[in-house]
Amino acid sequence: MRGPKEPRRGTALHQLSIIQDGSLLIQDGVLVEVGATRRVENLALARHATEVSAAGRVVMPGFVDSHTHLLFPPGLSSPEAPPSESALRAIPSVRLKARARAVLEAMARHGTTTVEVKTSCGADEGVALKILRVLAELKHEPLDVVPTVLFCAAMAPGSEETRQPAWRQLCERLLPKVQRRRFARFADVRSQDDACFSDYLEAVRRLGLGRKVHADHAAPAAAVTAAIEKGAASIDHLEHITPTEAARLGQADAIATLLPCASFHGAGRFAPARTLIDAGAAVALATNYNPRHTPTLNMQTAVSLACRYLHMTLEEAVSAATINGAHALACASHVGSLEPGKSADLVVLSVSDYRELASGFGANLVQMTMKRGEFIYEEGGVAPRPPQELRPSW
Repeated sequence: MRGPKEPRRGTALHQLSIIQDGSLLIQDGVLVEVGATRRVENLALARHATEVSAAGRVVMPGFVDSHTHLLFPPGLSSPEAPPSESALRAIPSVRLKARARAVLEAMARHGTTTVEVKTSCGADEGVALKILRVLAELKHEPLDVVPTVLFCAAMAPGSEETRQPAWRQLCERLLPKVQRRRFARFADVRSQDDACFSDYLEAVRRLGLGRKVHADHAAPAAAVTAAIEKGAASIDHLEHITPTEAARLGQADAIATLLPCASFHGAGRFAPARTLIDAGAAVALATNYNPRHTPTLNMQTAVSLACRYLHMTLEEAVSAATINGAHALACASHVGSLEPGKSADLVVLSVSDYRELASGFGANLVQMTMKRGEFIYEEGGVAPRPPQELRPSW
């Protein structure tokens, strides 16, 4: 994935910079050299290195999942049981942390090494801060967690006029607290035509937080316009974007983050990835993991769905799931590709050809996951276990 410093667009999405018979030299969790094995193993620093053989395997950057709702209110989705922040309020922080860690470990087993996690989407300040405190404790265990404050205007009760106090509370109370305590890197918002939408993004900008926008409704033009004007890092979903709005994104810095797993689980419309890519937009892929609505945490599945339903090439999908996902989280300077100076975040696939990612729908092709130079997951054998080892984990 060696390439330009800016997000990949157009033909650049196809350039994976594959090295046949390649090697990586890692020191203190950082990539020191990447290149042909013969050259790397002749370096002076390599003489005392520990060798890990990946012969016959694919080594690639760890996936960057740039849009998840990991700590969504628990329970199955149904009209009788709508999402409730009161459920999150009632769960002890210790249990919430254990649940989040279990999901993060499952993501690591499937090759994700950096993940964005949003707070619940209501206006409850206590719940948002509770989630952010839990995420702060999990920031590097085992993955890099990028926290995001999310607000959905539709979840605030009443009409647009009666929702304005909720907007003000966010801008005047919650966001300054989050910024002072450095609890979040981004603030995300979902709104259609709410007059406070643009004001919220401006308040976020003034506080120095990154901006993200949910644009999953039938008329995303206003959201796209506001996101571009306010310098949003990413505009996510975009299932209903038109060619006109795609052309605007093609000229903008914002990343278009597409979520095929959400459309797959919801039997909804898929984002027009080809229109966006052909317009010059920088496209990223993410899972939209949500235990209620999108219970898929495997970025390999997102890649496979993008090839099948978004009509992306596998090379485009791999770029979108790694380096462009890192750009969507403003961390491409140190993750998302295997280049000297970057963190040694990588996965070893149990296949000899990366193109098997397109066809391995629902499978886990990851043999090993490395984070900051340490293997945090290794595929184990299948064998009977003695009864004395079958003890409950609790």
